[in-house]
Amino acid sequence: MVSATDGKEYVVVFVTTGSAEEAAHLARVLVEDGLAACGNLLGPVRSIYRWKGKAKDESETLLMLKTRASLFEPLKERVLELHSYDVPEVVALPLVAGHEDYLDWIDSSTRED
Repeated sequence: MVSATDGKEYVVVFVTTGSAEEAAHLARVLVEDGLAACGNLLGPVRSIYRWKGKAKDESETLLMLKTRASLFEPLKERVLELHSYDVPEVVALPLVAGHEDYLDWIDSSTRED
């Protein structure tokens, strides 16, 4: 197991989309661009949120991406270019520990900073 004290930093990035097709397209592009090692599509998820002063209750697909923390900004910019929403969710949570071989795979599957 690798912990945050080992000097490597990884994140899990969450992006909600309006459809499984959009989530799959984003995942393919981000993996092909080397910005994410992989993307998992979860859903449908039910999202209840406020938008333009009104409460909304919608079905969405959640895209969960694994990458290096140093790639978050270019990954976010690419999502913003491709996403159908005006204000897409693109949030990253730090990985505080992980299986070393898996984290090495993230390194080898993503582009250099």
